[in-house]
Amino acid sequence: MNKVLLVEDEEKLARFIELELTHEGYAVDKAFDGRAGLEAAESGGYDLILLDIMLPGLSGLEVLRRLRKSSQVPVIILTARDAVMDKVTGLDTGADDYITKPFSIEELLARIRAALRKQSVDAEKDSGRLSCADLLMDVYRHRVSRDGREIELTGREFALLQYFLENKTIVLTREQLLQKVWGYQYMGETNVVDVYIRYLRGKIDDGFDLKLLHTVRGVGYVLREEP
Repeated sequence: MNKVLLVEDEEKLARFIELELTHEGYAVDKAFDGRAGLEAAESGGYDLILLDIMLPGLSGLEVLRRLRKSSQVPVIILTARDAVMDKVTGLDTGADDYITKPFSIEELLARIRAALRKQSVDAEKDSGRLSCADLLMDVYRHRVSRDGREIELTGREFALLQYFLENKTIVLTREQLLQKVWGYQYMGETNVVDVYIRYLRGKIDDGFDLKLLHTVRGVGYVLREEP
């Protein structure tokens, strides 16, 4: 269960958000001023923070500025201030996202899910361990397995799979794959991508009921668990 800290001085709004997040399965703590919010945030243990800007005690921006000295927990700013410079200042101070009031709860929930997904992917990259379903890659040990079976890959196949794992569920074009895996200066045949996709499929998908590497006709390729 993901734990969220909500720092919001409008108590009715805070209660509404708390009820909606709780209904979606999040654990929620609340703080109603900047100093209490900063103290709670610095105590750690939160997966995400929702932070108003106009708070008594300390402004939300000051809370964020101080928090970023010791923590990279995802922070989404919730505020009625919708000027472009306010958004720029919030993002430059270290916010991961910025939502202006009034907002729909559906949008807020989607932004929360996106921030938590990004945090999960970043944590995977930092650990050197990437995964999709039962496909596992240890970047530092240069090892790949699926369902516990070791898979032997060439250097290029490994680099291609790593790029897919780092961008799983995102459709990647042939041009993107050429640039990132073969390099911007590559001057060979562009169908080399299709050739290596076939090689990779033969090693990570053949013999498994669940196929992970999919073709998106007319666009490119994507690594994902769903068909």
